[in-house]
Formats: sequence, structure tokens, C-alpha cells
Amino acid sequence: MVRSGPYDLNVHCIPESGDTIEEVVAVARRLGYSGIAITNPDSMKQLPFSGNVEGFDILSGVEIRADNASKLHGIVGKYRNKVDIIAVSGGSESINRAAVENPGVDLLVNLNIAQDSGFNHVLAKEASENRVAISFDLGDLIHLKGGSRVQAVTNCRKNLLLIRKYNVPYVLTSNARSCFDMRAPRELAALAALFGMSGEEAMAGLTTIPHSIIARSRPPAGYISEGVQLVYNEADTGNIDEGDR
Repeated sequence: MVRSGPYDLNVHCIPESGDTIEEVVAVARRLGYSGIAITNPDSMKQLPFSGNVEGFDILSGVEIRADNASKLHGIVGKYRNKVDIIAVSGGSESINRAAVENPGVDLLVNLNIAQDSGFNHVLAKEASENRVAISFDLGDLIHLKGGSRVQAVTNCRKNLLLIRKYNVPYVLTSNARSCFDMRAPRELAALAALFGMSGEEAMAGLTTIPHSIIARSRPPAGYISEGVQLVYNEADTGNIDEGDR
């Protein structure tokens, strides 16, 4: 079951960073999150822990860093039934296209840094149709300096316009590589305001949209497809003949 409250779906820990899951969870809880996804890169052989720790939700994830778009589909298939969240590191148009065309992908991340994010109106339509969320990795706005930071803000602003126009799902993340990179939900919302995102949009990117992504990865009993669920009660099951079971 998805917990109410904000989620950060793009956090890294050991072995990619020096922080353990326990340390990351302690900081995330103190900052006001209900849960996080650990999205270490697919080059790391050890998949992260998934579960619930004292009322805090930990989702297993993977960040796929592919240099060949033709191989991406197979890598996604390899991990789809092993982790809760699949993120693809984008930036080039070919990788971005392969990611948004694949309904098995949850997030397209790392779009801020390059001179051109490689995300356009054609890919926005595909992302909307396949419900692949675009990640605004706001840690970049903290760490980058000078012209690189200006470019990241420009990319975020352009992507925000496309998301609004084509109803693309999106999330706000810290893209934290250590506990010190994590930021409270209200701080991420303030950073998002730098490129024109409203407070209401920011909260959706931290709560309702991550909740829908998690629910899709962890479907409830009776789930058939997005928005469709088989509902029955004990009275219904009592009326089923043994031969129909």
C-alpha cells in the first residue's frame, strides 16, 4: 500500500555512495518524506532492499545507464519484475526516445545537464501515452554553477512547458548521491519555482504522481490494468460454485 505524503524516487546509497540505506532513511524521515526509492545504477550487481522500516516505505529501484538505445528494451525487461522503480538515465534523443516508448520504464532522469536535454514535443507525446514520468532532478540546480546551472534551469523550463501541454507525468527528486544532497519537500518545491513550476504542481510531483507510479509497480489484489480493478467481497465468493473456482 502506498503511504500518503511525499516520496523521493531517485536516491542513491551504498555501493554507489558512502551512505547506508539506514543513514539515508534516517535523513529522509527527518526531512518529512513518507518513502524513497533507491535507484543505484544497473552496473551495481547488488539490488537494494525493498520494504517497510518502522512506517517508512523503501522501494527498490535501478537506474539504467545505457549507451546503446537498441539494448535498452532488453535491460528494462531484465529488471521489470525485480525492482519497484525503473529509471533510465537520458540526455541523448535516441536514449530518451527508447525510454519513453517503453511502458516498462517509470522515470526518465538526468535531463538537466546537457546543452540540449534531448526531450521534445514528439517524445512528450510518447511519454504521455506510455505514462513514463519525466524527472526534474533538482540537485543539479544546487551543485551546478555559472553557465551550466543556467542551462539546467533552461532545460527544466522547456520540459515543464512540454509536460503541461501534453499531460506528461513528472516527479521532483533530489537525485541525491549522499545524505547531504537530500532536501526537504518544501525546498524542492522552492527550487522548482525557479523555472516556473507552481506550488500545486510541485506538490503533485512529490505526492500524487509518485503514488500512482508506485501503485502501478505494486498493484493491489484484483488489479487488471491502470484504473481497472476487480472488486468482490465474501458474499460474492460464497455464491461461486466449487466447479467455477
